Amino acid sequence: MRASSVSDAVKVSRIFVTVWVTTPNRALAAKLGRLAVASGTAACAQVSGPLESIYRWQGAVESAKEWRLVLKTRARLLPDLEALVIGNHPYDTPQFLVLPVLGGSAKYLEWLGDCTQTPAGTRRTERRRKTQPR
Repeated sequence: MRASSVSDAVKVSRIFVTVWVTTPNRALAAKLGRLAVASGTAACAQVSGPLESIYRWQGAVESAKEWRLVLKTRARLLPDLEALVIGNHPYDTPQFLVLPVLGGSAKYLEWLGDCTQTPAGTRRTERRRKTQPR
């Protein structure tokens, strides 16, 4: 579903979301991403970093090197995805921010929907890649 109007964008945002999670290292971000995709609670995971986070914690301004994990999923899968992330994360208060998807290419949103609509292992899970010329 491509958002071509404000009302379409609202419809898409109720279906698809992205989730931002930060982790203390790349290995954990990759582990959480793989768990989410393998379980079917996310269609895709992207790891980026390192980045510097500056935040207030227990009354003090802190700074830490972290990695960002971005997960793409359906809004209805958020409770399961949050449980997976929280249950496998070492922070007392891990970042779990949900942002609406307001639109996107029809093919990508179709793929995202296909990857997150049925139990893990029974969905179409591969994005088709263009054949590279030799």
